[in-house]
Amino acid sequence: MKTDRQLQAEVADELAWDPAVSLADIDVEVKERVVTLSGHPSSYAEKLAAEKAAKRVAGVKTVVSRMDIRLPHSDVRTDEDIANAVRSILKWTVGVSDVHVQVQVDNGWVTLRGRLERAYQRHLATRMINPMRGVRGVSNLIDVHESPAGEDIGDSIRKALVRHVEREADRIGVSVRDGTVTLTGKVGSYAERSIARGAAWAAPGVHAVNDDLTIG
Repeated sequence: MKTDRQLQAEVADELAWDPAVSLADIDVEVKERVVTLSGHPSSYAEKLAAEKAAKRVAGVKTVVSRMDIRLPHSDVRTDEDIANAVRSILKWTVGVSDVHVQVQVDNGWVTLRGRLERAYQRHLATRMINPMRGVRGVSNLIDVHESPAGEDIGDSIRKALVRHVEREADRIGVSVRDGTVTLTGKVGSYAERSIARGAAWAAPGVHAVNDDLTIG
């Protein structure tokens, strides 16, 4: 097993390797395989990229984010400008309708509300907004109203897990109740855990995902 010092060095290397992250903006601390990221990324997109980069490193148990975004002056936007830009992006994004999503912006923090048919549409809306200039964070409160398909959801997720993480698929338990998927078991890395969550969210009829997976 890697020591905390090794993990700290590898996380720092991963941050330096990722073109979306400036290592000068972020500090890394590790204790008992728990990575804490602090510092001042220059955008919400960089903050998310740093978190994902740390999670990719094998051996990392959990990532704690204590980063505080400091937007450069050229990226500062009014809440009205951000809201108008978000509505425009939603309108032009295939699979997401701005008619069914309401947008609120408070000091650069975007909140989405409304109802969509599929969970993947809900996540697509967030992914389109994350890299926007001036955005300091996103709260996605959109409801999904597709009717759950019972055991069909579990079967489709299990097949996806075999395709995506073949070695770990047999170690992951999938249970479904009223459109809520619960994942249990053990995976080898944070990246595999993320893949399993993604497979669950992509299945038709999924309203929520409870991630009870552990990393071993």
